[in-house]
Amino acid sequence: MKNRQYITGVYYDDKELLDGIIQIQKSDIPIFDVRTPFPVHGLDDVLKFKRSRLPRLGFVAGTLGAILAFVFQVWVFSSSWPLNFGGKPFFSVPSFIPVTFEMAVLFAAISLVFGFLIKSGIGPGAPALIFDERTSDNVFLVVLEFVDDSHEQKIFNVLKEAGAEDIKSINPSLQNE
Repeated sequence: MKNRQYITGVYYDDKELLDGIIQIQKSDIPIFDVRTPFPVHGLDDVLKFKRSRLPRLGFVAGTLGAILAFVFQVWVFSSSWPLNFGGKPFFSVPSFIPVTFEMAVLFAAISLVFGFLIKSGIGPGAPALIFDERTSDNVFLVVLEFVDDSHEQKIFNVLKEAGAEDIKSINPSLQNE
């Protein structure tokens, strides 16, 4: 297995970041990651991200939770354990609505959290690649991956031409020691 290495380039402005990414993409160098301290408008379009399927998961799980809650309440209050609450009928839909809604929200929320963790590949035991701690504060970081050392100087030059500052080479196998 070849040793993966990363080269990072720092940007101090979001517009410079977007222009730099466009220049890097023109040179046919794949971008491994972009880290920003806040959401950058247009970054998804520039990186050509596909639309996420997580909203569908939330809708399906919420619908399933609502159906299960409604069916369970109908079964309990109509056949399994019918109780007379102030003369109301056993099958009273308005009284089932709050629990049905809350179960829909609960199922959707739990499924979205686990779906996000699975899709992102993060969770307990996942290796944390911290390229630059300043990305949580005030800088924008472009991370490029390379395996062959012969491409390192080319990537450095492309990042410089794209306006990146503070360009570094990072070996993750040495980072966690």
